[in-house]
Amino acid sequence: MGADTPEGGFPGKGVTETPFDLGDGFRRFADHVPLMMWRTDDSGRSTYHNECWLQFTGRPLADEIGDGWRNGLHPDDFTRHAEIVARAFESRLPFTVEFRLRRHDGAYRWLLNTGRPLEENGVFHGYLGSCFDITDRKNAEEHAEHALVEKETLLAEIYHRVRNNLQVMVSLIGLYGRAAPEACRGSFDALGQRVRAIALVQQHLHEAPHIASIDLRDYLRRLASGLGQLRRAGRISVVIEGEGTSLVEPRTANALGMIVAEIVAECLDATNDSVTCGIVIRIDAGIGAPVGLSIVSSSGEAAAAGREGVPKLGPRLIAAYAAQAEIAVSGTATEADPLLLQLPEARGYVPPSLPPALR
Repeated sequence: MGADTPEGGFPGKGVTETPFDLGDGFRRFADHVPLMMWRTDDSGRSTYHNECWLQFTGRPLADEIGDGWRNGLHPDDFTRHAEIVARAFESRLPFTVEFRLRRHDGAYRWLLNTGRPLEENGVFHGYLGSCFDITDRKNAEEHAEHALVEKETLLAEIYHRVRNNLQVMVSLIGLYGRAAPEACRGSFDALGQRVRAIALVQQHLHEAPHIASIDLRDYLRRLASGLGQLRRAGRISVVIEGEGTSLVEPRTANALGMIVAEIVAECLDATNDSVTCGIVIRIDAGIGAPVGLSIVSSSGEAAAAGREGVPKLGPRLIAAYAAQAEIAVSGTATEADPLLLQLPEARGYVPPSLPPALR
C-alpha cells in the first residue's frame, strides 16, 4: 500500500490509490455482495472485512482488523488455521481452509475460507479472500458418518448370526451325509462344500475395511485365496486382472462372491484330483461407467465327467445370484464364451440374503 494510505487499507481524500488499494468503489461493491470478504497486508494482518462479515460476527470493523478477528475463531481450530495460512504466506500461494467462527449470537458456524495472493510486478501486497457458511454441509457429513457407523454395526451383527447359522447347517449336512446311502453321499458332500463357501463369502465381506462400501478387487482377491484353501488345497488358481478400483455395496459383493465360489466348485467337480484348475477374473472399472467382470475357467485337459450322482447346478445358481443383485449375466465361463457380468449402478443399500435356490 502507498505511504499515504491510512490504517485499515482505505485511501483518504485526494490520495492516489495503487491497483491493490481498496477504494470507495470496491468497498461499495464488497459491502453489497452476500459473501464474507476480507483482506490482509503483506504481513498477514487483516486490513478489511466487508459488511457481510461484520453482520455475521456482530462486531465493528475496528475490533476485526489486525488480529482482532481471530478472537472469534473456535479454540480447536486456531492452531490448524494458523499453520495453513502461515504456509500459504511463506510460499505466496492460494489457500483454502475450513474453520469455525463465532457468530453474533454466540453459535460457532463452519466457514470455507479461500484466499489468493495479491501481487504486482513481483511485489507481494497481501491476500484477498472470501468465506461462506458450510455448516449445513458439515452437519450432513457428520450425520452420514454416524449412519455409516450404525450400518456397519448392523451388518456385523448380521454376519455373526449368519455365520452361526451356517455352522449349524454344515454340521447337520455332515450328519445326514454320513447316514445316507452311499449313492447319495456325493450330493451331501457337494451341498456341504457350497454352504462352507457361503460362510467364507460372509467372512470376507465382514473383514472388508469398510463393509458398507467394499473394494471389489481387494475383496475378490482375498476371497479367491480362501476358496483355494477351502477344498483340496493347491488345486485351484484364481487370478484377478484389469485396472481401476470399484467400490460396491454389500449385496453386489455378496452375489459376486457366491458366483465366484460356484465357478470354483464347478471347476473342481469337473476335474480329476491331479488337475490344477485355473480361473481368471478381469475387472473393468472405467471411470463413470458401470463395472463389468469377465470370468474364464479352465479345467485342464484331464477333465472328468463329474462325480456320479451330483447334479450340475452351477448355471442355475449363478443366474439366481446374479438376479438377486440385478447383475446382467451371459456366457459359460469358457475361453470361447467368457462369463460376462455387468454390475448395476450403485443405489441405496439392500441387506444381503440368500438366493431363492438356497432358501
